Amino acid sequence: MAKKKIPIILQEVEITGAADKGKGVGRHADGIVVFVEHVAPGDIVDVHVVKKKKDYMEGYAIRYHKLSPHRVEPFCEHFNICGGCRWQHVSYEAQIQFKERVVMDALFRIGRVRAKRFIPIVPCEETIYYRNKLEYAFSNKRWLTKEEVELGVSNLEDVLGYHRAAAFDKIVDINHCWLQADPSNELRLAVKEVAINQGLSFYDLRANEGFMRHIMIRLTTLGELMLIVSFFENDQDKIVLFLDEVIERVPALTSVFYCINPKTNDYIGDLDMVLYHGNGYIVEQLGHVRFKIGPKSFFQTNSKQAKVLYDKVVKFAGLTGEENVYDLYTGVGSIAIFAAKFCRQVVGIEEVPEAIVDAEENARMNAIENCRFYAGDVKNILTAEFAEKHGKPDLVITDPPRAGMHADVLKILLELESPKIVYVSCNPASQARDLIILCEKYDLRKIQPVDMFPHTHHVETVALLKLKEEFQT
Repeated sequence: MAKKKIPIILQEVEITGAADKGKGVGRHADGIVVFVEHVAPGDIVDVHVVKKKKDYMEGYAIRYHKLSPHRVEPFCEHFNICGGCRWQHVSYEAQIQFKERVVMDALFRIGRVRAKRFIPIVPCEETIYYRNKLEYAFSNKRWLTKEEVELGVSNLEDVLGYHRAAAFDKIVDINHCWLQADPSNELRLAVKEVAINQGLSFYDLRANEGFMRHIMIRLTTLGELMLIVSFFENDQDKIVLFLDEVIERVPALTSVFYCINPKTNDYIGDLDMVLYHGNGYIVEQLGHVRFKIGPKSFFQTNSKQAKVLYDKVVKFAGLTGEENVYDLYTGVGSIAIFAAKFCRQVVGIEEVPEAIVDAEENARMNAIENCRFYAGDVKNILTAEFAEKHGKPDLVITDPPRAGMHADVLKILLELESPKIVYVSCNPASQARDLIILCEKYDLRKIQPVDMFPHTHHVETVALLKLKEEFQT
């Protein structure tokens, strides 16, 4: 008979900071690092260890000896249940301090990067209702709390909400979400009610059946509202009856699309979109430029703070109107189009062809004629021949995905020796790795975090690199 595993309990661990994915971080008495769920920096807790590695442990708090002075009362009824907004129990003032520290640790302590100037983080002016896009999933099974499970509550219920980590086939039913402004909540609740009233089946992920699959809501600061509905099968009678009633219930809808998704995942980027109502896009404005956003468009999810971020990029770049600019990982060309009036030319590269179509359309809409866009992987497009064709860049702007830049991209950047690079990142760790390589030829002049997502661990950073004197010609 196997021996019963004795749980590891760490006594009175002081949580001293914040780590990736919203976890708290502290040290055990023997010095080992401990990552803890559902705590706040300043808490002193006993930790039940669920993972033990050579140089760190992970666990959750089972007893609180002291509560952090940074704690506040969460304002959302779904806090700690839906899995989002994991720092809602920490004051916003403290949140931005911890995010700043995460960036500094990743760059300077762990990455050993040296910057001539670190500029304090830019906080987000609006800490609720700041997202322009949200996605929700249908399910015929609701995620239950531990208390509900102990009471024997049935999870068989038609719900519309968020996936809960480690409960992929169950959904946390959402009553009110504080991430997107009205009429977002009104629309989601109307969609759910209409589907239930019409007797439409909600998706069962394990059985791969159920008519209602998934919705996406996009809302711009100009008040334009888009709904994308994903159905499991193409039953036109059901689709028409459902969409007509939703449109009647929510007249604010600017655009309604639907798609058919018989797959076992909710991803809709590879599906055909059918325009059912209104325009084929909604319009967003960032400062002096406007953007058409379609059902598949890639766009910064915090529109107002994106304008702040792009202002920082332009300021760091110090554009005079004469520069030849390369914009790597350009997406729908948002940074390129925003910066176009401040320089001579922008050349954008993006892997996703549909995003390049959007970029070209957005340039036309803004009567911008000094942007050129190319579809393809940056590591394949950005070559010496490409630079010869388009001219050596005076400035490179790069905003790569979380994984950072490919080694081949870093290599060609070092060969091109652009006088300046402005590096925008959503991941301080991968940015630090890339900066170490770039600093072979560049000085890191300044870096500044920008908070785009209050109540989460996510943070953007903008870094300015200048070519060292010995490599200037």
